[in-house]
Amino acid sequence: MTQRARPPLDPDVTAPPPGRRLHHVDNLRVMLTVLVVLHHVAVTYGNIPIWFYTEPAQDPSGGLLDLFVIINQTYFMGMFFLLAGYFVPGAADRRGPRGLVRERLVRLGVPLLLFVLLVRPLLTVNAYTAAAGAAAAEGSELPYWLFYLISFDPGPMWFVEVLLVFSLAYVVIRGLRERRARRAGLVIAPPAPPADSAPPRWLWPVLGFVLGLALVTFAWRYLAPAPYWPFVGLPSPGYLPQYLALFMVGVLAYRGDWLTRLPGAAGWFGAALAAAGLLALPVVMVVAGGAAPTPGTWQALAQIVVETCFAMGMVLMLLVFFRRFLDRQNRFGRFLSENAFAVYFLHPLVLVGLGLALSGWEAAAIAKFAVMGALAVPACWLLAAAVRAVPGAKRIL
Repeated sequence: MTQRARPPLDPDVTAPPPGRRLHHVDNLRVMLTVLVVLHHVAVTYGNIPIWFYTEPAQDPSGGLLDLFVIINQTYFMGMFFLLAGYFVPGAADRRGPRGLVRERLVRLGVPLLLFVLLVRPLLTVNAYTAAAGAAAAEGSELPYWLFYLISFDPGPMWFVEVLLVFSLAYVVIRGLRERRARRAGLVIAPPAPPADSAPPRWLWPVLGFVLGLALVTFAWRYLAPAPYWPFVGLPSPGYLPQYLALFMVGVLAYRGDWLTRLPGAAGWFGAALAAAGLLALPVVMVVAGGAAPTPGTWQALAQIVVETCFAMGMVLMLLVFFRRFLDRQNRFGRFLSENAFAVYFLHPLVLVGLGLALSGWEAAAIAKFAVMGALAVPACWLLAAAVRAVPGAKRIL
């Protein structure tokens, strides 16, 4: 990730110094992508059947995989949105609003379309065979096109779908602000850089953000309690306020250069906040009776506050940790970061293929998770590199 800023059109905002390669952001994206792959391996062998191929756990270790999935879900996709939002203003500065729209349609819209038209049919062959067999047993016929439509969702590309919507909304809002500024006779001038490199005020804003996000999430889950949105394919609509809020934080962070100015103390505070949230989570679950609390109840609010503390603590801790210790990159690191998005796009093919290949092996869920994970991560990067070697593929992947 490189920050290269042309003068923004908004005179009230500032831009970070141009030309720096944020290696820690590249490395953080790689780590999050690995986590996505392992997350879906855990779904394959756990008890949360939201994937293209699953083998429900037959032993208690499946519960550990479910816990891994639940903990990941609280923060890792939100962090993807934060990092994505951070680079949207700079892209708009360089390309202009129309250029940004074209670039996002190519880099996000085309992969989304390719996934639903080419990749998803390959991933659903096994499920269709079972569904067609069940329909035939009942004396009916299930053509593939009908199965495809009634079972449609974009799989993990829901993230790209939502990010595309957020990016287009940013263009619209920015355009409206600029039009209002011109009507008011304001001069659109290059902004001044940040006044200094001193750490920004962060403690009270972070605490206020955590509380505000928890309250908004509480209200949202009461008004929209569905755990899954069909067709749109959003597997975690309860976290939509977090996704939007962190995308907006990323947009604001770009102008203030927060990713490089955030002090080390914020990382330690984030670690403490995450630890407190993680330790409090089982207490809240016991108080709530061990089941998902009813939306709108105080138990639900307590759980949301705890998970929000954990999530925002993890975000702070990882941002500072990677900047402090992993802000460098060698040739192998560049290979990983350059192919990370292609891995996100292609990893379902690898996981479903490995799942079918290992389907005859009887073992504990945690053991199959470990073996598939060890095989899947390098296989995903090798496949991604091979696909990106196809002429024109790097333009969209």
